[in-house]
Amino acid sequence: MTELIACPAVLALELAGGDAPDRLALTRDEAQALAALMADDLRKLLPGVETARFAVAGALFDGVEILRPGFPVFATLDELARRIPRVTSAGGVVAFGTHEGNMPAQPLVPDPRYAGGPMRLVPWMLLVPADEADDIAATMETELVGRGEAGERTADFLMRTLGMRLEHARYLSRDDLIALTCVQYEHMNLAPMWTMLEAALLTPYKEETALGSRGLPLRYAEGQVAIPGPSAWFAASGTKGDNPVHEFAGTLFELRQYAALLDAHRVPLHLQGESPRPEAFLVEHLADADPRLPEPVLYAHEAAGLGMAAVTVAQPVPGKARVLAHGYPLAPGALGPLLDALVERYGAAAEVRTLGRMMLDADGRLDAPAPALH
Repeated sequence: MTELIACPAVLALELAGGDAPDRLALTRDEAQALAALMADDLRKLLPGVETARFAVAGALFDGVEILRPGFPVFATLDELARRIPRVTSAGGVVAFGTHEGNMPAQPLVPDPRYAGGPMRLVPWMLLVPADEADDIAATMETELVGRGEAGERTADFLMRTLGMRLEHARYLSRDDLIALTCVQYEHMNLAPMWTMLEAALLTPYKEETALGSRGLPLRYAEGQVAIPGPSAWFAASGTKGDNPVHEFAGTLFELRQYAALLDAHRVPLHLQGESPRPEAFLVEHLADADPRLPEPVLYAHEAAGLGMAAVTVAQPVPGKARVLAHGYPLAPGALGPLLDALVERYGAAAEVRTLGRMMLDADGRLDAPAPALH
């Protein structure tokens, strides 16, 4: 039995401005037709590829769906391709599309939430005999990035079948896609986040650290990214400038960006000392409620561009509120579950008191109002 090595790649489709495909998946017959056209292209680009098994997923993904820990799209395509009879003999073309509207495995179903980007990716791979894998992989790295434009027949088939216009259709190895994404994220001022994602993708067994653009420490370990409690970190180490409220709001805005990106790539985010939560919010715990003091109250901090930026739980003690926790909603729809979690954990009243601003104490910590002393 010949050992086969997987060499993963994508067909990157750059859509014409404002265009979008009619759907995100091809039927079995359509996928097989596309795979035949792609195989013709690759025979011209990669000499000797005839000895490899060629497998295509007939679906259009965003890069965040392809670049996830363990590369589940490629792993699923690999597993399905190896189940085909006589796959161990290499050679041949295998394609997977929908049957009665369903793909053969869930990881091959594109998520419509990520369908709005200007580039769609069709996953494919070569299953190559072990003694030829190094040569084929090296050829893919040099030839695809240099002259990997898809053939006219391939591009025309995709445009007609999916009702879209393409600016370019180009073959990229998985490493090419990773390098392209790195450049894109750096251009978007997300280089620290790419450091975390690269570790999660390529060296998940190692720890990695980085600093956000505002200095917030990021630490990757054991498949997760951890950050310190934002309020405590800002008071101790944040750059406050002439307007600490503005600076802290900027930190929370950046944190929401990071959280959205990590969630899209399926890398959990949590606060140091706290377990990751399935919900899209963080809770910075400071103290448990003191039953001898008044019932805890929820106070909502607001900031331009963020809405309710944070929620503080505090017991309104005369002179100085006793702060128990701060909650941070990180995604649309997260505020309601956050409030429910704070009410349940701290025994707070369900009513939220809006501050109309972001309230910080003299050290830059999130704070809450206290009843006046009499």
